[in-house]
Amino acid sequence: MRSFRDRDRDRDPALRARRWAGGLALALVLPLAGCATGTGTGTDGDADSGRPGASSTAPAPSATAAPEVRAHLRVDGDVRQYLLHRPPAPAADGDDGPRPLLVAFHGRGADAAELRAKTRLERAATARGMLVAFPEGLGRGWGAGTRATKQRPDPGLDVRFTEALIKHLVRTERADPRQVYVAGFSNGGSMALRMAAERPALLAGAASVSGQLPTGDAAVEPTGPVPVMVVYGADDPVRPLAGLPSPPPDPKEPILPTRSARDSAAAFAAAGGAGEPVTRQQKGYERTVWRLGKEASGGSRRPDGTVQLLVVDDAGHTWPGSTVPPPEGFGPVSRALDATDTILDFLTGPGR
Repeated sequence: MRSFRDRDRDRDPALRARRWAGGLALALVLPLAGCATGTGTGTDGDADSGRPGASSTAPAPSATAAPEVRAHLRVDGDVRQYLLHRPPAPAADGDDGPRPLLVAFHGRGADAAELRAKTRLERAATARGMLVAFPEGLGRGWGAGTRATKQRPDPGLDVRFTEALIKHLVRTERADPRQVYVAGFSNGGSMALRMAAERPALLAGAASVSGQLPTGDAAVEPTGPVPVMVVYGADDPVRPLAGLPSPPPDPKEPILPTRSARDSAAAFAAAGGAGEPVTRQQKGYERTVWRLGKEASGGSRRPDGTVQLLVVDDAGHTWPGSTVPPPEGFGPVSRALDATDTILDFLTGPGR
């Protein structure tokens, strides 16, 4: 496995910029099969008020409700779309209590259907009785940083949308407010980290694959303890493991500078009052664990949890364990780790 510095020394800077821009522009968009489309309209918010409101095509959960629906939510005057996966209805004598909720953010240039196909999160979540919401980003991307841009003059818009979506699903789908998690890939992974950093009391855990915390004038700083897992390819050619402090320009949407994957995880560890990390080499990847301090302030529901960084050998800007081929230039997919099960075990397991 070559280090980022080794690769950087023998790669021309102009070539790196061209490969970055070209790789980022590629998106794997797959058709969504087997999904029901919600019907009907409704509104319980004012589109012109500037206050979060909601409307949804998703009916209230029932034994006959479709397991997957496309729905919409009105927030800050925008109608936002999301794909909702429901686990099967329990038997008459089964547990019909509140269900854990995972909000999963797609990468830049992709969409909810692509993330669903690549991760199969909804299949793994079904075995755990979880709701999964795959929201659609505006312009196929997320405002993962705090810097206002021409394309995103309101850098807090997606944070408020995510908050509104969670509250809406708690109200309409019986999502458990004590078991709300976020995850994402690439730009979506950075969005998940932003939610964990800025709203730790709202979440019971977060996970990012190939996503780092923004830095510089777009910096996002963790504000309280929350369990976080960062999964990263050691040979990521798009968002290097060592971070991207000076990204090349993008005429469509500025690419934010980021911390390294390790510094991103360490920032959450520091906010959680963690001690020194422990690093162990496992088959196909390296795991670093920080244990959150029990005296940390900030509203964490799991002060005994962990922050973890998994650096996956021979992996690129990809979702480890996926069976969907990545776009050209994104690097290899590792088979040494199933990121989907690893993340869900971390988020919902007793020892995270």
